Amino acid sequence: MSETTPITNIAPWDQEFLPPAPKWEGGSRHLLRPATDEWASGFEQDAELNFSPDYADTRAWFDRLDAASDLIRIESFGTSPEGRDIYAVIASKDGAQLDPAKPTILIQAGIHPGEIDGKDAGMMLLRDIAFYGKSHLLDGANLILVPILSVDGHERASAYSRPNQRGPRIQGWRNTGTNQNLNRDYLKLDQPEMRAVRGLILKYKPDIYVDVHVTDGMDYQYDITFGFTGEDNTFTRSPAIAGWLNSTFKPRLYQALENEGHIPGGLVFGIDDDDPRAGLNDGGLGERFSNGWGDAAHIPTILIENHSLKPHDQRVLGTYVFIEETLKVMAENIGDVRAAITADRALRPQNLPTNFVSVDTPTEIIPFKGIKYEMYESAASGRKEIRWLGEPDPELWQMPWFGSTPTLHLQRPKAYWVPAYRADIIDRLAASGVEMTRVDAPTSVDVTMLRLKGPKMSQRANEGHVEVKIDGVEEEQTRWTFAPGSVRISTDQPLGDIVMLALEPQSRESYFAWGMFLEVLSRVEYIEPYAIAPLADKMMAADPALKAEFEAKLAAEPEFAANPHARLGWFYERTPFYDQRHLLYPVAREN
Repeated sequence: MSETTPITNIAPWDQEFLPPAPKWEGGSRHLLRPATDEWASGFEQDAELNFSPDYADTRAWFDRLDAASDLIRIESFGTSPEGRDIYAVIASKDGAQLDPAKPTILIQAGIHPGEIDGKDAGMMLLRDIAFYGKSHLLDGANLILVPILSVDGHERASAYSRPNQRGPRIQGWRNTGTNQNLNRDYLKLDQPEMRAVRGLILKYKPDIYVDVHVTDGMDYQYDITFGFTGEDNTFTRSPAIAGWLNSTFKPRLYQALENEGHIPGGLVFGIDDDDPRAGLNDGGLGERFSNGWGDAAHIPTILIENHSLKPHDQRVLGTYVFIEETLKVMAENIGDVRAAITADRALRPQNLPTNFVSVDTPTEIIPFKGIKYEMYESAASGRKEIRWLGEPDPELWQMPWFGSTPTLHLQRPKAYWVPAYRADIIDRLAASGVEMTRVDAPTSVDVTMLRLKGPKMSQRANEGHVEVKIDGVEEEQTRWTFAPGSVRISTDQPLGDIVMLALEPQSRESYFAWGMFLEVLSRVEYIEPYAIAPLADKMMAADPALKAEFEAKLAAEPEFAANPHARLGWFYERTPFYDQRHLLYPVAREN
């Protein structure tokens, strides 16, 4: 079906195929301005409160706000692949130079443009700060709002973008104009949008970073769900930050949302679409996502996942409450927050766990506010399907919760060396804010090189890459000369964990795993059987240990024994004629 083909007899913005939404009349409705107000947002001007303005109208509204208020200014910080301006709206009483004594709160909306609640909430709050009695919020804090990060995806809008989400009736597209998912790009930094927002973060050094999404999946009572890595004593690379978020931030936000009639909850990731009560997990721990990256970069980072089956106005108003309370709690606790950030930035763990997978048995049982449902026979699927009934279940569900465990532990080297010819890798690290030292003359260093074992390329592309997995590495000690322009990257820096996760080839977040070093998989030169066969016979005659090793392999591996080419290849690999850089990873460790 093409994008413009109508669905017969269905008004898609009504989405009658979705489950009914529980009735909601939350106190946060008092935050709405009447549609006739000169500063009503596009969302508020809609009679059904089920609309979000397009890029041009949003920018025009913010330009007008900027012109009318000394508290508001717009700052461009990037350009999208389709040539659109990526901008932030900054609210401050400090002018162009933000007071470093105040906390800076960065709210990011529209990394997935169909999930645009943060933009509409941010417009309302900034308006109220400028004109309706909330300028005091800036007495103790500065606010930076990125209303639309994926501006190209935002403009690929239609009524058919997110079938599992209740409003707004016209929604942006999940991926960018180059068909990339920005919330998979935090570590590899492929996309200009992500490099731009990283530059914004490096410039303003936010004390908290809030990434606003709308979730999919099962139905439940919660409307505003959010979380962070390290929540409720789970694994974290930033224990001091997680401790403050658990002890102070989370309770304050829950209370503020509940006071306004919302039902806050933790992030919800069901493990079985066909059985809602089967349990929940942590959604996977990875630095490709905002919360995983923020944890490794030691920046307090909150992932908001508003519930897609709740109406757009309920979600927007809850997000407004969330942002406003974040300003308050950060202003009151900035000393504790910065002490936690400083403590975590000083960590240099020698053993870095990574490549997390879900555990097989529940970590704990947690209470969960579920929605009633029934099963029915579907003529379309030919089996029983779930029908959510839109009624809160008065009995708390007791849900198994499955945490994650690492499958790899990386040992921290003193530094890494990246050769000059991989300027693209050096550029990615520099864009991340990694500290490095560039050599301007040939430099010989005693290093550990890694020989990759058992590389396997994925059979399909992912985010514009062909991913590669390996069975392991073999370490080779050598003295290597690095050309001018090569860089030495110490792991003794606040982003040292990011460096390790990006450069260790066994890390599934690494540049290698994303397929950025495919050249090392290619072997150069070969040898004909008529040459290697007699040479192999001489090698066995001259080296009894080699002969014994070969015969043991024949006995242990019948398939190898039956393959003449594999047998001869085994000997070829043990000659000086073999390509010595085949499977040799060019990034070196300095121990």
